[in-house]
Amino acid sequence: MILYEYPFNERIRTYLRLEHLFGRLGQLLQRESALDHHFALLTLFEVMDVTSRADLKSDVLKDLEKQKGLMAAYRGNPAISEASLDALLTQLERAFAQLSSQLGKPGHDLTEHEWLMAVRSRAAMPGGTCGFDLPAYHTWQHGQAANRRADLNRWVASLEPMAQAIALLLQILRTSGKPRMMTATAGQYQMGLPQGRTVQLLRLRLDESMGLVPEISGNRLAVSVRLMRMQPDGKLQAERVDAPFELALCA
Repeated sequence: MILYEYPFNERIRTYLRLEHLFGRLGQLLQRESALDHHFALLTLFEVMDVTSRADLKSDVLKDLEKQKGLMAAYRGNPAISEASLDALLTQLERAFAQLSSQLGKPGHDLTEHEWLMAVRSRAAMPGGTCGFDLPAYHTWQHGQAANRRADLNRWVASLEPMAQAIALLLQILRTSGKPRMMTATAGQYQMGLPQGRTVQLLRLRLDESMGLVPEISGNRLAVSVRLMRMQPDGKLQAERVDAPFELALCA
């Protein structure tokens, strides 16, 4: 099964993009080659571009505070494990404290690192990180893998509170949706969204053996799924087949 996710607002789009970048960064950091560490550094710059948004940190802090209030309201509910609830509240409080204690935007301190910013400015140009353009960077790439990784981990450390907060918020959001099996009739599925409940994320699982690609669109009132098939030339063409899929709406 392949999982596809569709965000209903810009805030969740940003969270998903950051999760994607942090996931890629985590994989690249574990590797040894200079090329992998080069792309880890480029990914770090992408993260910095996203986290430079003025309202991102305040949005995340507001969401953490909101979730703390929602979770605390479950105390005394016999259907909820008190131990699990306490653990989640502790995670939320820790994430809030770590992120709020940071001065300025996440990764702001990295913008004062002259060497990093020199690499960042050249990396924006096609082929701009060639050895003749950045001899110091060329030397760094030829150093020991352990030294490169230590540098990267030190630079990434200032972004860890944001990464952990985003991961926790998305985890809570995803668990709020109950998966149900649906069927796209003749390759099409439409449904109205529940009133009084603000859906923030749609999660769709599709059997990969079908070779289909879901084209998802939606707004606060309704959602539509159209099943497509990729042609040899890379174009997508509507597929008029009845196909089952799993759907979860997360609020």
